[in-house]
Amino acid sequence: MNKGSQNIAIIGSGYVGMSMATLLSQKHKVNIFDLDKERLNKIDQRISPVKDKLIEEYLSTKDLQLHTKNSLKGAVKNADIIIVATPTDYDENKNFFNTYSVDETVKQTLKVNNEAFIVIKSTLPEGHTEYLRNKFNTKNIIFSPEFLREGKALYDNLYPSRIIVGNKSKNAQIFANILKQASLKSDTKIMLTSSNEAECIKLFSNTYLALRVAFFNELDSYALSKGLNAEDIINGVSLDERIGSQYNNPSFGYGGYCLPKDTKQLLANFKDIPQDLITAVISSNLKRKKFIADKIIEKQYKTIGFYKLAMKKDSDNSRFSSILDIIDRARKSNSEVIIYEPNISNLSFNGLEIENNLKHFKDRCDLIVANRFEDELMDIKDKVFSRDIFKEN
Repeated sequence: MNKGSQNIAIIGSGYVGMSMATLLSQKHKVNIFDLDKERLNKIDQRISPVKDKLIEEYLSTKDLQLHTKNSLKGAVKNADIIIVATPTDYDENKNFFNTYSVDETVKQTLKVNNEAFIVIKSTLPEGHTEYLRNKFNTKNIIFSPEFLREGKALYDNLYPSRIIVGNKSKNAQIFANILKQASLKSDTKIMLTSSNEAECIKLFSNTYLALRVAFFNELDSYALSKGLNAEDIINGVSLDERIGSQYNNPSFGYGGYCLPKDTKQLLANFKDIPQDLITAVISSNLKRKKFIADKIIEKQYKTIGFYKLAMKKDSDNSRFSSILDIIDRARKSNSEVIIYEPNISNLSFNGLEIENNLKHFKDRCDLIVANRFEDELMDIKDKVFSRDIFKEN
């Protein structure tokens, strides 16, 4: 692989794939493929298939070398670099990641182009990249973890906290430099490791973030139970520079696409290795959601409204959102439950009524539950239940 302009193929158009495609197509020719043709049609029209303001801005204003392909073969056949960004979901039954989409993508890619440098951006269990390299008898498969937030994926690639590539070859260094040169942060640290260590970095990073969320949520549960000011306690604790004030805003529990599955995968990797903390993080999150649900249900409101399903502000992703578990418990109470969700056009969600008109929603509800408080709730803030103390994700 040379150091100049590259032909890059990206497989998958979720947050990872779209942020990578937008970032790299500033300086390189990028072909993107996804099984969902509707998503590709949107990209052709310079409409982002994911909700991310910066991706939307770049697609509409920048001269990007970004093209779609309607087949995997068409995307990868002339590529120098192939980035795999397909989903890997945690399988509760097998107690392990389901890596089928990644494995199959790599298999089909190698049939078309066995000379390209294949970079897996999907989260994997520790040891899986090495397994694929051995299975397909190639050194050209590496793992490079992503550290992205939903809704701010491109920003996090433009200003990366670090660039980690799970390989120490010359090509790995070139790829790391390509990422750095496409970003807007000149002092980003590059770290080359083995693929196993890179996989661990991703899993342990997300599990630490989950641990931190769980800690401040338990602090908040204590304050709420004792009638104490959680904001004052958190601010006082966070003044210690060793602790810091980042990532300390309470919520109904960690959720979203990454933290739940990555903590469970790390726990699975700990088989036969002594641990208590990883189990405790997962258990803490379950207890927090039950605690919040009980607080909501105990006052027996006639109508409880849930404000939005998405895990975070500026995101349209509600997969594994913590509020879903709260809703599931609330619907088993004697209260009527309705949901306000402007991103859902259907009249119902899992058998519950969807109200798309915010004013009607406010008028109908005796209590409104919001994992993240937004300005449009200010006029009825006295009947909003939220633990969003600092008004940030």
